[in-house]
Amino acid sequence: MAEIVQQRMENRIPELEQLEKVGLFSKKEVKSLLKLATALEYKLHRLIITKVYFIAYIQYEINVLELIKKRRSRIGYQFKREEIKFSIISRINNIFRRATTKWKDDVQLWLSHIAFCKKWVSLPLWIMAAKSELEDRNSSESARHLFLRALLFHPESKKVYQELLHAEKLRKQQKELEQAEIDVGGYEFSPEIVSGKLAEVVYRDATGKIQGADFILSLLTIAAIFDFTKDLQDTIIQDLQSKYTYDSLTWDFMARRELEATVGEELQTAKGRASDIARREERCCQVYEQGLNSLNTEAMWACYVSFCLERFKRKTDIRELKETRQERLLAVLQRAHDSSLLKEDFYKNWLQVLLSSGDSEQTAVVAMADTQRYRQSVDVWCLALQTMVRLGSGATGKLFQDALTHVNPKSSLPLWQLQVEWSMTSQSPEETEALFQRGLLSVVPAVSMEIKEKYLDWSYRAGGYKKARKTFTSLHESRPFSKAFFNRMIQMEKDQVSRDCLYGFFPPDLWLEYIREELGPRGQPESCGMIHWRAMKMLEGESVERFTAQYTLLQTGHI
Repeated sequence: MAEIVQQRMENRIPELEQLEKVGLFSKKEVKSLLKLATALEYKLHRLIITKVYFIAYIQYEINVLELIKKRRSRIGYQFKREEIKFSIISRINNIFRRATTKWKDDVQLWLSHIAFCKKWVSLPLWIMAAKSELEDRNSSESARHLFLRALLFHPESKKVYQELLHAEKLRKQQKELEQAEIDVGGYEFSPEIVSGKLAEVVYRDATGKIQGADFILSLLTIAAIFDFTKDLQDTIIQDLQSKYTYDSLTWDFMARRELEATVGEELQTAKGRASDIARREERCCQVYEQGLNSLNTEAMWACYVSFCLERFKRKTDIRELKETRQERLLAVLQRAHDSSLLKEDFYKNWLQVLLSSGDSEQTAVVAMADTQRYRQSVDVWCLALQTMVRLGSGATGKLFQDALTHVNPKSSLPLWQLQVEWSMTSQSPEETEALFQRGLLSVVPAVSMEIKEKYLDWSYRAGGYKKARKTFTSLHESRPFSKAFFNRMIQMEKDQVSRDCLYGFFPPDLWLEYIREELGPRGQPESCGMIHWRAMKMLEGESVERFTAQYTLLQTGHI
């Protein structure tokens, strides 16, 4: 008895270690779980056992399942979810079977088992169980039966049909056994499976219940894994061409097939291979063009553009092929742009391609056109402005002003940040300072605070400590207040050789923070008395009382 219990507890260890590793349970909780499970398992091996012991064990395991589910939801961690879940559910099912075997006439016990299975035994568990039979136990027949049982509970599931085709691995197993001349006893492989007929039956049944080119293509991908499904693959392709010409995925698949077309003889030279690739890519484009003639949609254009973009990004040492791909891509992008069917992200990609092409004039035209089409999009404006900055356009300043006019002020911070960076490197100090002054007037707190901080940094770089101090003096009382603004000034003050500076501008909290820093490992504790004296001299009214209270708490170790 003890050996059996010990073995079952040892089987739990990988599962418990995983629960601890992913942070769902602490080490102490894992030990507690193992201890309680051991006690419950021992109860099931007593000489006299009751149904209560089984029910208590089952309820304990269900509680663990519920707890794992809640903790996963709380921390948003789903790694190894199905594996751990499968392990616990299998254990609960085993306990139920042990109970129903002992109390066969207990209807309530059977109903409880059924209710549990309805709630917890989901499709992924069926698939996992079948995969375990196929991969771990090398039993394709058992895996096939499990898939067929899963179909009874999940008749509309795409995943089951896809996984069922994987069970056809049995045919390969037979071939391997025959090549190795291994005696398999009297076992006979099912001729329906070996000939691939079962796969065709599964395909017909699946497509009768589930429609869509994406599903058909997923089955084709799986069928292509096996070397005995040529007839099935031909059938699937014929169905795609006859039933799903309204779907861009069909045209995308048919176009890309041209890349795999066989060549009469292997080409020896690099230029010869490049020429052959160019011809294949041209045939792909012809199929895409046919698709556009019958399906002029956003999805169809997206497939065409994606193909051209992928080929353009492929590395090649042949200049002619590279130029051909670039010309093709730009032409398709232009036509897609004129169609007005594609979304904002498409135009961002186009600008990036144009930038890499070196066509400055075309890039500028597209950038301006995009800002007209998406006037309220901060992302489009930012990309267009980055383009104009990179090209050194003289209209960049006006374009910044246009952008701030059209976008929502609440989301304009990226534009201000970009404009400040551009101005500091491309405009005169007077123009940059004027820009900072305009930014300070923004009604959006996030913008004005950001501008205030950048203004202080720029002042320090442009005019040194004195200019930074002057900027700080003029802005330290301006709302909205920014702690980072004061902290940066503190750091600038610390960088000076002389420490005789204007701390009086700081609020009580900043005085206290400065004292804390002097008390730290890099500070000068002996100067804290002088800082306290200056604070008491410079602060007024309620600020004095607040500072005094905080300083007392600091001295007594309460903060």
